[in-house]
Amino acid sequence: GPGWAEELARAVGATLASGRGALVVVPDGRAVSRVDAALTSLLGEGRHAVLTAEAGPEKRYRQWLAVRRGSVRAVVGTRAAMFAPVRDLGLVAIWDDGDGSHSEPHAPQPHAREVLLLRAAHDKCAFLLGSWSCTVEAAQLVESGWALPLVAGREQVRAVAPLVRTVGDGDLARDEAARAARLPTIAWQVVREGLRHGPVLVQVPRRGYVPRMACAQCRAAARCRHCAGPIESQDAGTLRCTWCGRDEPAWHCPECGGFRLRAQIVGARRTAEELGRAFPTVPVRTSGREQVLDTVPDAPALVVSTPGAEPVADGGYAAALLLDGWAMLGRPDLRAGEEALRRWIGAASLVRPQGAGGTVVAVAEPTLRPVQALVRWDPVGHAVRELAERAELGFPPVSRMAAVSGVPEALAEFLAAAELPGDAEVLGPVPVHVTEAGRPRRPGAPPPGEHWERVLIRVPPGSGAALAAALKTAQAARMARGGSEPVRIRVDPPDIG
Repeated sequence: GPGWAEELARAVGATLASGRGALVVVPDGRAVSRVDAALTSLLGEGRHAVLTAEAGPEKRYRQWLAVRRGSVRAVVGTRAAMFAPVRDLGLVAIWDDGDGSHSEPHAPQPHAREVLLLRAAHDKCAFLLGSWSCTVEAAQLVESGWALPLVAGREQVRAVAPLVRTVGDGDLARDEAARAARLPTIAWQVVREGLRHGPVLVQVPRRGYVPRMACAQCRAAARCRHCAGPIESQDAGTLRCTWCGRDEPAWHCPECGGFRLRAQIVGARRTAEELGRAFPTVPVRTSGREQVLDTVPDAPALVVSTPGAEPVADGGYAAALLLDGWAMLGRPDLRAGEEALRRWIGAASLVRPQGAGGTVVAVAEPTLRPVQALVRWDPVGHAVRELAERAELGFPPVSRMAAVSGVPEALAEFLAAAELPGDAEVLGPVPVHVTEAGRPRRPGAPPPGEHWERVLIRVPPGSGAALAAALKTAQAARMARGGSEPVRIRVDPPDIG
């Protein structure tokens, strides 16, 4: 629920009462609206400024001037607000630091959490980080002793958390296809029961209809024989490549020889359509990129949402389904497990407590660590274990790392000229992949049609500044020589895959 906004407002109120200023950074406009309403209710009108892109340039500039002149000493906003010139700063706070919106995609690509940490150290003020989940970086702050944990006891957590169920052995004994089914029997039962008491949330990883197809037997992605592009099903029942447009009348799986296809990831729109047919008397609402709902009433309804777009239900959801968990856990990314748990626990936090009948069904392999952390409602334990494993492997945030990408010739020239620290380790180069639609997967990926490579440069703690200086010097020298091909650098990239 939205109670976290009131907690942040109380922290801001206490800071203002001490005579110092406060700055709160949240992921999106919906979160800003909640904190704005909480601050207005607690402090009254005109005691804080709101800095978001939705406000427009004129209003945002007036608010910025009020903060700069010291007439307003409390600020709440999205990512860009991390640089707000708050007078006599006494508190910097960030909500849900694992959300990708906190990472600036443009150079120098700062992360709001890192900027606020630097401001807290520079201004000698308090730093407050809050979230339903826990990032590895947050766990490292606590493990190092720099920060102290503020977590509820296990008894209190169990009292307010919903019941989380997975597809276990008992379900498999009753329904042998439960593990492979997108909506196993337990999910249907929870939906039917939940609709008797209120709205039911259905989280789907992808928007749209049927973005991808896969072999029904081995689940290998269906690819075009001519260009290796993804194959999708057309309205007429035919198969067509989304890259070259060729029809595939006689597709077969090169891995196992199978001829049957299944939807690899069913989008939110298709899911809403299927649920609407299964429950014809229940209204179905969708929340996603095209239209994000803020709230839904406390009445029986199916709310199909993509991660991060879940509306708040009055009184909480009676139940929630977390579908296609394998799609999020199977991403080739170092943070796949952490991100899946963050999205699941964010949706589950909107469900009523177990004592009030709230139930969450996670359709994913129950033995996986993120799924078990969700069942126990233990995101901190998951983050601590992830941190320990990354320390053994030398991955961030334990080490400092830079990703350098470009066309092979320019990348090789850059690395030859860079005077890296003696303890630097160069990993790669490897090809940089693009999305199936031809768009870059992440900042620093190549434009469509270009072949790029990437190297990762890793240094132990304490050498991060030397690495950054070496890369900056090499890039400046390269630009002074008039290098025509771009080389993109990102220090401590948030996603490594």
